[in-house]
Amino acid sequence: MAKQLQKLELTWIGKGDEPQLEPRILIEDPSKSFGDPKSENMLIHGDNLLALKAIEQQLSAKIKCICIDPPYNTGSAFAHYDDGIEHSLWLRLMNDRLKLFHRLLTDDGSIWIAIDDNEMYYLKILCDEIFGRQNFVANVIWEKSDSPRMDAVYFSVRHDYILCYAKNKEKFSLNREESSDLASHYDKIDPVNGKPYYLKPLRAMGGEDRKEDRPSMFFPIIAPDGIEVFPIRQDGSEGRWRWGLEKIVSEKDRIDFVKGRKGWTVNYRIYADNTILKPAETIWKHEEVGSNRTSKAEIKAIFDSKAFDTPKPEKLIQKIIQLATNENDYVLDSFLGSGTTSAVAHKLKRRWIGIELGDHATTHCLPRLQKVVTGKDKGGISGAVNWEGGGGFKFYTLAPSLIQKDKYGTEIINPEYNPNMLAAAMAKQEGFRYQPDENNYWKQGLSSDKDFIFTTTQFITIAMLDKLVEELNQNESLLVCCKSFAKGCNSRHKNITIKKIPQMLLGRCEYGRDDYSFNIVNLPLEKDDEIEDDDIMENEVIKPKSKNKTEDENQSTLF
Repeated sequence: MAKQLQKLELTWIGKGDEPQLEPRILIEDPSKSFGDPKSENMLIHGDNLLALKAIEQQLSAKIKCICIDPPYNTGSAFAHYDDGIEHSLWLRLMNDRLKLFHRLLTDDGSIWIAIDDNEMYYLKILCDEIFGRQNFVANVIWEKSDSPRMDAVYFSVRHDYILCYAKNKEKFSLNREESSDLASHYDKIDPVNGKPYYLKPLRAMGGEDRKEDRPSMFFPIIAPDGIEVFPIRQDGSEGRWRWGLEKIVSEKDRIDFVKGRKGWTVNYRIYADNTILKPAETIWKHEEVGSNRTSKAEIKAIFDSKAFDTPKPEKLIQKIIQLATNENDYVLDSFLGSGTTSAVAHKLKRRWIGIELGDHATTHCLPRLQKVVTGKDKGGISGAVNWEGGGGFKFYTLAPSLIQKDKYGTEIINPEYNPNMLAAAMAKQEGFRYQPDENNYWKQGLSSDKDFIFTTTQFITIAMLDKLVEELNQNESLLVCCKSFAKGCNSRHKNITIKKIPQMLLGRCEYGRDDYSFNIVNLPLEKDDEIEDDDIMENEVIKPKSKNKTEDENQSTLF
């Protein structure tokens, strides 16, 4: 009997029992869409797991940066998330989403996850499993607090983490940061061009620095007083120069001679760039990216209230987006909260997708992003990036489940679906792109240039199929989805396949489920938990809705 292969992995109750998600369609609400009607930015109100599934077909491998701030599972009550959940459920919920994130990312994309000590180490192992340990980029430490807590029982916790993974580290790169800070060792100024510089010995030091290593690099250089200077090592043996003779001649203006007690040393100048680009570091101080106090002040200025306990400063999100993306790249946040990620992405001229389940998708995210578009948002990073407004976004809700049960328990097509919604939903179910043809009513979607889908609630007859086959071009094929069809239709034409709905859909996925959210039960707080008095919401905790039905008559435009 062959020995079963084993692997290192994190396991939990329910692992491997992932939900079979229904690929819902998105419905635009024109009354809430705002600004440029051609904008590709999307604000989605609905369960984030279903919403991620809804955009997967169109945006698979197109998202450059995912930036999320999920519930930390700490037991401290968020204003809009009940934050405290048993480890297995938390891991299962994160696992389901991370797998979709992985499919949505571009090959050179990355994901950035804000987290604290409570689940950080479990999350790291989970990400290793999904993204590959080789694609771990960094664990950034963010100084979230700008002062110590004097009443802490053990440690005054002043930092959280930002875990970064690449989709494919070999293709991933980070932008460098501009810095006006000049290192102290640039201690000289070129009198001709005014550039700061420092001197470095021209003699090779360390590694292959002996004459025999590079014999051609051992030769004399004439000092200002005519003395020949050779590259002699500190032990008196013969060494070698860093540069060859040809480069020394061509860049003689960079050569400096310094006379000491033991004679001349030959040096070369290293100039500072006008714009210094430095690699990102893994410790982000509050002076650079802001703290919890900064973000709360930003939220209060926007909403004139303490709407959220744990927002992130705009400068923190700015740093992530500028490191991971360039203009016009897609940025996704499926735990949008107060809308910070989308607001910052918009100001930085990135395309964005924000997903939020709770009522604050409309009470907070919507008005905040409207202010960004109109230029009325003067806070956060607006001044630093000279933001004056522009662009726009579309507002979407999730369509209700396609299949529901009638009073007799029989699965039927949801009567809320009109013909256009049904055609779009069936195209997505079958892996087609919904794209109605103006000239051919039956060409509602396509999977290639020659494969089409047609959905109808009509009874399909043989005569109708014969008419359709006449209109098909050579090598074209058609999938017909209908409620019923005449006997003999199924084998009538080789290039036409006919299927009956809803029977063709049953068993594929979970229909009728609208909520895969973090249904979190608050855990009791330990005495040393770091919650400031002014960080706790008074009286009201807003619960996310579990249903997302389209009630507005204007909600007619399909995604």
